[in-house]
Amino acid sequence: MSTDPLSDVLRAVRLDGAFFYAVQASEPWSVEAVAAKELTPRVLPGAEHLISYHILTSGRCWGGLTGERAVELAPGDVIVFPHGDGHVMSSDPRLRSVPATPGRFPETVTLGDGGEVAATFVCGFLGCDRRPFNPLLSTLPRQLHLPGLSSGWRQSFARQVVEESQARRVGADSVLTRLAELMFVEVLRRYVETLPPEQRGWLAGLRDDAVGRALGLLHGDPAHPWTLDELAAGVAMSRSAFADRFTTLVGQPPMQYLAQWRMQLAARRLATGSAKVAAIAETVGYESEEAFSRAFKRLMGVSPGAWRRGT
Repeated sequence: MSTDPLSDVLRAVRLDGAFFYAVQASEPWSVEAVAAKELTPRVLPGAEHLISYHILTSGRCWGGLTGERAVELAPGDVIVFPHGDGHVMSSDPRLRSVPATPGRFPETVTLGDGGEVAATFVCGFLGCDRRPFNPLLSTLPRQLHLPGLSSGWRQSFARQVVEESQARRVGADSVLTRLAELMFVEVLRRYVETLPPEQRGWLAGLRDDAVGRALGLLHGDPAHPWTLDELAAGVAMSRSAFADRFTTLVGQPPMQYLAQWRMQLAARRLATGSAKVAAIAETVGYESEEAFSRAFKRLMGVSPGAWRRGT
């Protein structure tokens, strides 16, 4: 059994390529960030999906999705946009915003009229795979506001990532990615802890005792020829009760989840390694290359070989 399906997913979706820059703002100021997919070529070329977030280090400001009600941020707050939606950061939500077009800024970005600095924050981007199956993204809301997340040991996070991003020392890319992943995991932990009992989705399933154990079984040995009866027995539930509970919380039946998770693992191995398709098929539970190829193309729309070539 996998004891940490969340870490399994973070590895499988290739959380990668973190990039940060610092901002100093003097009032009044308001900037609107376009959808992250439009920023990818300038910020993290090659990333399939961008998660953007901001960490307020001093002062106060407002942040939120474009066209929706903003939330007020205090020092230590983190606001995350998991789906890369366009959003606005400002000193006053009533101000008219100017477009923000970030690139790889080597120095601190300044906003406002150049007067006394009223707020400082760090903008971060983190790349990951969205396809073929990212159960984490599908369960997260468009916006997450975590008050006081960067307190305690996390307080030095913003300073460290800015220093690494600007100094560009040897190994900086790896350091930044690990730091960003650490902060993102903390965001997810806090979010899970605050989920209401009636919440649905993959993270809610992970929190549930029986469904969480079932996810651990599937992630621990995805190549095993799992059956619904075997999974139900593994979590000490009846077949029907387990199937209903898993489907209600996760949003899809256990066997469908397993099939998609196997394809995510296979897609990553095709993209990052040189193993033969037959070998990859075996590692994710298919008895023949032909059966695997049919299943892969049915889900992805392309053959395993085409996926590997990036076509």
